[in-house]
Amino acid sequence: MTTNPTRVFVARLLGLDVFDPLGDRLGRLRDAVVLDRGPSKAPQVVGLVVEVPGKKRVFVPMTRITSMDPSQIICTGLVNLRRFEQRGAEMLVVAELFDRRLTLRDGSGSAVVEDIAMERNRAGDWHVSQLFVRRGGSTSPLRGLRRGGERLIIDWLDAFHGTTDEPQGATQFVAQHDDLKPADFADALHEMNDKRRIEVAGELQDDRLADVLQELPDDDQVQILQSLTRERAADVLEEMDPDDAADLLNELPEAQKEELLQLMEPDDAEDVRRLLEYEEDTAGSLMTTVPVILPPEATVAEALAHVRREELTPALASSIFVCRPPLETPTGRYLGVVHIQQLLRYPPPEPLGNIIDTDLEAVGDQANVSEVSRILATYNLNSLPVVNTDGRLVGAVTVDDVLDHLLPDDWRAQDDTSAAKRGDRRG
Repeated sequence: MTTNPTRVFVARLLGLDVFDPLGDRLGRLRDAVVLDRGPSKAPQVVGLVVEVPGKKRVFVPMTRITSMDPSQIICTGLVNLRRFEQRGAEMLVVAELFDRRLTLRDGSGSAVVEDIAMERNRAGDWHVSQLFVRRGGSTSPLRGLRRGGERLIIDWLDAFHGTTDEPQGATQFVAQHDDLKPADFADALHEMNDKRRIEVAGELQDDRLADVLQELPDDDQVQILQSLTRERAADVLEEMDPDDAADLLNELPEAQKEELLQLMEPDDAEDVRRLLEYEEDTAGSLMTTVPVILPPEATVAEALAHVRREELTPALASSIFVCRPPLETPTGRYLGVVHIQQLLRYPPPEPLGNIIDTDLEAVGDQANVSEVSRILATYNLNSLPVVNTDGRLVGAVTVDDVLDHLLPDDWRAQDDTSAAKRGDRRG
């Protein structure tokens, strides 16, 4: 091996780029995999979990790691690019060991793991040597609360580690993955066992959990939502896009669905109920009820300010739907659409009513999904207005919603690599 530190702390490595010997970037480090060898031996580090382009997580054996320090990681040889799957007694350091509560052997009480040191022995094998732990401090259940307490470094064998079925926090995992986009955080959640998935999801703030839930497969969504208190589940549903909340509620028993709707704020519940009334495979069942809607008197400057809102998806931000008041769906008479490219071609004071695209016809809320997808494809659109029989705008269908509907139900969990690239198979 090349010269590099024999001991490194995992938290300092997270997010680092992983390179091959030629300097090409393989991906980014997201976790380390250790093998549980029983209470009398420290776990052996068997590999790293690396997020490669395409947001897929793959396993890189420690035997492939030639250099590892707080600035970069270099690997060599052939790397299997199939999606990582845990096996047997393997544990994920960040996902499963961080935040674990343990009992100190010196009788001074319990502590919580905040970081783990990996050390390489003379034979070149890596193992967990030390733990950075927090002893004492706040036990407040409030998510995101900064906790005090004494920090110290102990050897792995200086503590009783308990069993994997004991309750475990998730503060460190959430903090270490705060930079992940919701879809990538959802991938990490999906790969966890049921217990850990629920613990990590429960640590998220309501708005973050709502964003992540929308990116998970249906079974994971239902499992997490049912693990929450009814009041919190209703709060999270309120934070979700109405169409995603409706889809999730449709997966629940009727009594539970109605209970959650009753607990939601009336305005939020009304949007969701309206979507639940539509038959499957219709434009109404796919649409969102909260696109960007402005009156014809609004200016280009006002429209640009609206589409800059951070919570808007790119598809929704691409179009402004112009309607007569009221501007809440169902609106007054639908007049037409203004595309974002048009906004960039006109001066800020220009009224939207002067630049409406009247050639694009809205689709009816009972239109079939096949018709919606055909129109989106024919005119290269990101979104499509949806109106009722009275000509009032009731929502918009985006291209991502249509794709999500047309793809297989388990597309988020599917591995798109049928054969290993660059070489050998793990194990």
